[in-house]
Amino acid sequence: MDIFNALLQGFASAITPVNLLWALFGCALGTAVGVLPGIGPAVAVAMLLPITAKVEVTASMIFFAGIYYGAMYGGSTTSILLNTPGETASMVTAMEGNRMAKSGRAGAALATAAIGSFVAGTIATVIVTLFAPYVADFAVKLGPPEYFLLMLLAFTTVSAVLGKSTLRGLTALFLGLAAGCVGMDQISGQTRYTGGVPELLDGIEIVLVAVGLFAVAEVLYAVLYEGRVVEGQNRMSRVHMTARDWKRSIPAWLRGTAIGTPFGCIPAGGTEIPTFLSYATEKKLAQGEDRAEFGTKGAIKGVAGPEAANNATVTAALIPLLTLGIPTSNTTAILLGAFQNYGIQPGPQLFTSSAALVWALIASLYIGNVMLLVLNLPMVGLWVKLLKVPKPQLYAGILIFATVGAYGMRQSAFDLFLLYAIGVLGVVMRRFDFPTAPVVVGMILGPLAEAQMRNAMSIGEGSAVVFFQRPMSIALIVVVVAVLVLPRALRWIGRRRGARVARA
Repeated sequence: MDIFNALLQGFASAITPVNLLWALFGCALGTAVGVLPGIGPAVAVAMLLPITAKVEVTASMIFFAGIYYGAMYGGSTTSILLNTPGETASMVTAMEGNRMAKSGRAGAALATAAIGSFVAGTIATVIVTLFAPYVADFAVKLGPPEYFLLMLLAFTTVSAVLGKSTLRGLTALFLGLAAGCVGMDQISGQTRYTGGVPELLDGIEIVLVAVGLFAVAEVLYAVLYEGRVVEGQNRMSRVHMTARDWKRSIPAWLRGTAIGTPFGCIPAGGTEIPTFLSYATEKKLAQGEDRAEFGTKGAIKGVAGPEAANNATVTAALIPLLTLGIPTSNTTAILLGAFQNYGIQPGPQLFTSSAALVWALIASLYIGNVMLLVLNLPMVGLWVKLLKVPKPQLYAGILIFATVGAYGMRQSAFDLFLLYAIGVLGVVMRRFDFPTAPVVVGMILGPLAEAQMRNAMSIGEGSAVVFFQRPMSIALIVVVVAVLVLPRALRWIGRRRGARVARA
């Protein structure tokens, strides 16, 4: 009852006209930030941090939160329509969503992404409301061995599921891991693999890699290898979801929410792991016609599940931020800085020392989810009209947005050269059927995995036995081995059975 009363007081604060306007402004701006390639919520919130000097704390945090989860909605739009993720979290959506658009089902893909984000965001917000202290308490019990094995699970899943062969998937993954090692070592401070280039001391920006491999490579590949695109290839057949689409999407939304929510509570690489795990789950569970649509016409489950996982992760990431003061993503790290600008330190005492702020922020999540659904669903038809833009102008626009976004981060000409070099690498990888997503995942999680492994080995005094001493880490090792071994074992058994039938 105390939680319910506190939430009602939070709604009373969140629905004041000023705070509602800030929430609407944040949601609209967040959606635009998600749509534009090369601009993410972390960059947007960082650029807007100076408003903390003038705007009241509750209003500014509601505004920043709106940008944060609004970008998760908007990122799916360009992923589906243009195969150009506005956010790295939307990479998985691009794989099946763009195929759906090309087969005339862009409306269904956009609808399942928007509704799935609403469902997952609302469920995750309820969990934040009811179970924040308990979930955070569980997350705190995980140590470096568990974190490292979680990332190892992400590496194996991504490499085994994406691409036409595990070898190509692993090759792409190791490219990403190598790129993640460039710059200063997190623990020793030594420079590594910079080649004497000062711009590489801080490492390679993940935004450059994501935009280069997807946006720039998409345009260059289309120009070099696809030639003229026949008008009407992406013609829409319908905008809304059919009854069959709903039937297939609802279980995927719920599974994606269940996968994404726990990952929001732990610093294990943001939204990339749960979205890829959700995609892998949907692909494994799919049967018959549903399975045949993966990688061909586009599977609606491959859009619904990852989008739900994405939004659930983003919302649940507020649990460790508010209750422990631990950011689990780039954007929550900047939100932590915004709190500190007001002299507020998130942590266990925040729910008592700044209860009005916390509950107003949580109440604004419910309001923001409804706002985003209203902003996105009626505008599906408008977004779909992007498919009618002539290809030369469309590709030119993508390159302009990608270039401006990349240059805007550090105003560095070197970043532009690097962006287009990565774009050329993306073209080569696409030409020879190497998956590009594992590169980004390896680059994001590589440094985190390295740091967690070194911390785990320090705890174990140099012995790898530390990974086998705790139930959670043992369970994760079993899952990793299963991901690598089970598919091959099942294929081998299938071949043996086929051989026996043929002999009989």
